[in-house]
Amino acid sequence: MEATKIGHGVADRGFVGHKAAKMMKRSKVQEARMNQAIEDKKKLLKNVEEVEQLTLPILDFPKKRMIYVENLNIYFNQQALYENPVNFEVNQGDRVLIAGKNGSGKSSLLKVLLGQHSQYQGKVEISPQLTIGYVPQDASQISGTFKEFAQSMHLNVTKFLMLLRKLGFAREQFEKNISELSAGQKKKVLLAAVLCHPCHLYMFDEPLNFIDLESRMQIEEMLLHSEATIIFVEHDEVFQEKIANKIIKL
Repeated sequence: MEATKIGHGVADRGFVGHKAAKMMKRSKVQEARMNQAIEDKKKLLKNVEEVEQLTLPILDFPKKRMIYVENLNIYFNQQALYENPVNFEVNQGDRVLIAGKNGSGKSSLLKVLLGQHSQYQGKVEISPQLTIGYVPQDASQISGTFKEFAQSMHLNVTKFLMLLRKLGFAREQFEKNISELSAGQKKKVLLAAVLCHPCHLYMFDEPLNFIDLESRMQIEEMLLHSEATIIFVEHDEVFQEKIANKIIKL
């Protein structure tokens, strides 16, 4: 009986020892994963700290009010776009969000302000001296070499490429045709083009569309730390709350 008890005792200790070793191994694996996660987070934070800053260049405008809109309605095929006419004004320093559901006419309103849509009723007062920088929602149609694009837009090629480098472009990408770029990269091309020249007012139609996290942070920081007057359309609610100090609801 005693021998049997000793035998069982040895077996139990062996089982416990094996189980403890497995638990220790598992613990080490979890610890290694946690350490890796911490390192990854440190790298991410370091990357965030090293994100290149963008600047929104501003032209001085002699008047406080830049845009005045009264009883505006936009028409397509003689059908009114808005249930209720739109009224608002844009003053220097305003960061205006145009809010509404898909298809509510946000981009159409921007095009009226830019003089690109003529079928509307109501009063739209915009100074002819107002210089507007505009980044459209759709960048799919742009093409050509980077140099050709810059020259067609009357941009300083060196400054244009420098801004794209800040937005994460590698030098090798400048050998490509712009038509070969991703949707997000094309959007960055349009953004860099606008940032090449100072403006009185900036309009951004979904500036974060297809944009990577790092560049989203750059754009957000640029707008937050600028005194520029901005009108924008964007679906990201966190971005809306951070940037806008005035809202036009459609």
